Amino acid sequence: MENAYSTKFKELAELKNFIGKELGLTSWMQMSQKKIDDFAETTDDKQWIHTDPEKSALYSPYKKTIAHGFLVLSMVSRISFNAFSIKNVVAGINYGLDRVRFPNATKSDSAYRGRVSLMEFTVIPGGAKYKLKVEIEIKGEEKPACVAEFLALAYTK
Repeated sequence: MENAYSTKFKELAELKNFIGKELGLTSWMQMSQKKIDDFAETTDDKQWIHTDPEKSALYSPYKKTIAHGFLVLSMVSRISFNAFSIKNVVAGINYGLDRVRFPNATKSDSAYRGRVSLMEFTVIPGGAKYKLKVEIEIKGEEKPACVAEFLALAYTK
């Protein structure tokens, strides 16, 4: 089993040396039913597949409730933030997503973690634009819950 780690950079320019390489791996986190229910309440998306354990046990192909895809996707920013840091960045901006896939459902009470690698790096005035590949793995499952290409802008001091 691989241990969680985070890469720390002093300068934004150092990041370009990691194109095609992994930047970090988070610790395992729990996808609790409470987290799923709180998301359902906040978004007013209370479909039984997410919020009704008894009905899910009877009718769902997963036999458990599952997390909303957007709940899983919302973890991408947090995972990226935990996977690496750059000391001289004064502003970071979530620029969006390039591509997103959901190969697997995230069942309630499952453990998940994020794996982050750098795909692209482009210098821009005052900083850089970069693309990360963020995979959200599910413990004990072959296929990840989500694979996202996350775009970000970073500005330096």
